[in-house]
Amino acid sequence: MKYSSETEGKMVHDPRGNDKTHRPRRCVFVPGPVIVGAGPSGLAVAACLKQRGVPSVILERSNCIASLWQLKTYDRLSLHLPKQFCELPLMPFPDNFPTYPSKQQFIEYLEGYAERFGIFPVFEEEVARAEYQGGWWRVRSQGKEGGEVEYVSRWLVVATGENAEAVVPEIEGMREFGGEVKHTCEYKSGVVFEGKRVLVVGCGNSGMEVCLDLCNHNASPSLVVRDAVHVLPREMLGKSTFGLSMWLLKWLPMRLVDRILLIASRLLLGDTARVGLTRPRLGPLELKNIAGKTPVLDVGTLAKIKSGDIKIYPSIRRLTRGVVEFMDGREVDFDAIILATGYKSNVPSWLKEREMFSEKDGLPRRPFPNGWKGECGLYAVGFTKRGLLGASMDAKRIAEDIERCWRTEAKHLTAVAHSFSLQT
Repeated sequence: MKYSSETEGKMVHDPRGNDKTHRPRRCVFVPGPVIVGAGPSGLAVAACLKQRGVPSVILERSNCIASLWQLKTYDRLSLHLPKQFCELPLMPFPDNFPTYPSKQQFIEYLEGYAERFGIFPVFEEEVARAEYQGGWWRVRSQGKEGGEVEYVSRWLVVATGENAEAVVPEIEGMREFGGEVKHTCEYKSGVVFEGKRVLVVGCGNSGMEVCLDLCNHNASPSLVVRDAVHVLPREMLGKSTFGLSMWLLKWLPMRLVDRILLIASRLLLGDTARVGLTRPRLGPLELKNIAGKTPVLDVGTLAKIKSGDIKIYPSIRRLTRGVVEFMDGREVDFDAIILATGYKSNVPSWLKEREMFSEKDGLPRRPFPNGWKGECGLYAVGFTKRGLLGASMDAKRIAEDIERCWRTEAKHLTAVAHSFSLQT
């Protein structure tokens, strides 16, 4: 590789260099940043760096870019926001793509993005540990054949995002249920559930859309609604609700924009509380800003709920053989359960750092827009709770900041790379 020098011997300035029991099989020096994660966020940072002449290495545990999109999403998924709010830096979506590109179109866009900027991640390299020692980030990964590699760099960009691991709640009696229980990361299509009674747990965008997909494949879905939720039409007055909100926020305070959105939603969708979907006390934009909770953009599910094709239930108390007992005492037979219970960050499991990232939720401690930069060359991208737009904003900031440091240290990094190469 042009961007790295490798050595089988001990690392320069490594205090454990003579301890053969801890020394990795292979050591790679990276003169630019190491980026962990080849999703949209990692690709965006790599592209912005490439444009500025800064090399980087992306480590990806899966065998493809955007593995969440390619391997863990349902077939009918499309972007929930218009494409202009979802494009990555330096490359817009093709003009012939629809306003809301499909899953496959988005994957094609990302693959074209990686090709255009010459981004070639190191696939099937799962990072087991990353820590800062002696002025360097040391990132240890495990390859598919069991070989351990240590990447050494001045900068580390954490791009594993908010959706690295599925959240699977503990429900009493889950083992006794007997029917199929799966997370939405394993759900592809409702075709395999035709004629079955399916309970979907979770009423976010994924849960709502899975219910609609099940209806379209002649299943009988029900939806567990545990918390209050904002349901908004995807479009208002011929414009996307998100785009309209962003435009109104230029002129009006957030709470006033929330009131406008809720009045319009009431006119277009009716009173959602009548069908079991009560609204939170805070408005949709304020709730998103404070708690990161995304409103549901309706694509047809609400009409199915109103018609009775999708039934609403409260939280689950326990499961028994083929039966779900709810908190209100009702007991209902189901053939399968789909857990639309979201995802979480996995950063605390491998990053040995506690200042920038919270151990509790694996997210940056400092809220947007200040959570992208930590100490000692540590950065975060894709943790803004503002989707692809937020990730793109952070990617630009990170690339600009790293370039400034990289150009200052270029001669020193070249010398270190030469030292590594002499040991091969």
